[in-house]
Amino acid sequence: MSPITAPQSLAASKRRQALFLFFLITGLALASWVTRTPAIRDQLGVSIAQMGLILFSISVGAMSGILSSGHWVRRFGTRPVITTGMFLLLGGLVVLAVGIALALTMLVTLGLGLFGLGVGLGEIALNIEGAEVERLTQRPTLSMLHAGFSFGTFVGGLLGIWLASLAFPVAWHVGLTVLCCFPVTLYALRAIPAGFAQHLQGEHKKPVAKVSMWQDKQLLFIGLIVLGMALAEGAATDWIPILMVDEHGFDAALGSMLYTGFAGMMALGRFSGHYFLTRFGRVRVVRASALLGVIGIGLVIFASNPWLAAGAVLFWGLGTSLGFPLSISAASDTGPHPEARVSAVATAGYVAFLAGPPLLGFVGEHASLRHALLIVLVLVGTAFFLARAVEPKVRFK
Repeated sequence: MSPITAPQSLAASKRRQALFLFFLITGLALASWVTRTPAIRDQLGVSIAQMGLILFSISVGAMSGILSSGHWVRRFGTRPVITTGMFLLLGGLVVLAVGIALALTMLVTLGLGLFGLGVGLGEIALNIEGAEVERLTQRPTLSMLHAGFSFGTFVGGLLGIWLASLAFPVAWHVGLTVLCCFPVTLYALRAIPAGFAQHLQGEHKKPVAKVSMWQDKQLLFIGLIVLGMALAEGAATDWIPILMVDEHGFDAALGSMLYTGFAGMMALGRFSGHYFLTRFGRVRVVRASALLGVIGIGLVIFASNPWLAAGAVLFWGLGTSLGFPLSISAASDTGPHPEARVSAVATAGYVAFLAGPPLLGFVGEHASLRHALLIVLVLVGTAFFLARAVEPKVRFK
């Protein structure tokens, strides 16, 4: 690939910064209500199973967005899809805030459904954009972009803990988050080029190729890696505050603080990803990440000492930090049709991230959340053994 020119380099830099802001906003928006889930549950007066059902609305929305995002990107390009996704995300938060203020479970469910739809639509397009910027600049980019998401959840978590300590109303917290994020969204959209990844059937255009994981064994293994890592991240995002309160005896403030610690370790792992990638390579980093994840999740499940379980949350965050972005990078450069490959793997990841945790809630209602996490432990352990799949130009017989 020939070096890009100075103007192209400047455009790619602005594009990367805009993508970082989108990931940051998504993390901040997510943390604005995740850190307050114990208070939301109490305000609505629902059980663990009912809370899982409410969270399942995110999955319904996200699945709709995820499964249709590739189609809309091929038809209109990434920019309109990102725009629609971000506006749905922020609009869902507005509905959520109203639902919390009125203690209306159905309105909260609708708001989370819109939030999930926005995330599902936008995140696939954002990862396709990120993979393209990585290809253009020949620099690790996706780990840094996903670090923006983790940093957003970390900052949002700290803010949530502080506001919870002040007994600040959750509805106002979520509403103010929207007011802060909306102008940043409008600013960042200007740097996303129009028409990228748009492949319309026409006289001189061919439709983008579609790929199947079932016909590409390496892509299937990459999909399994991202499935485990994304589920581990999603399970922590949705359940750590309640898990630490109900299973390990911490109060709501400490439960939210431990989630914030998880998010902080995720951010640390992703911000340092470039160093470890250039020093050790992608396969070793994925293996080490999975091993740390197994240690962290295993201790959270089996430790009888609550403070040992609390410390294990940090290993959980660090261990699962790089699995998702490195899998997206691997999908992009291990075969033909990188946009289609990224879309397929990102879809698997976001399905696991968003749809998996509510299902864990249903298992947890009958067995306990700790026992439900055994599913996550097995899948992250599987990622350790499949790590070779992320190496470029690997051939599986």
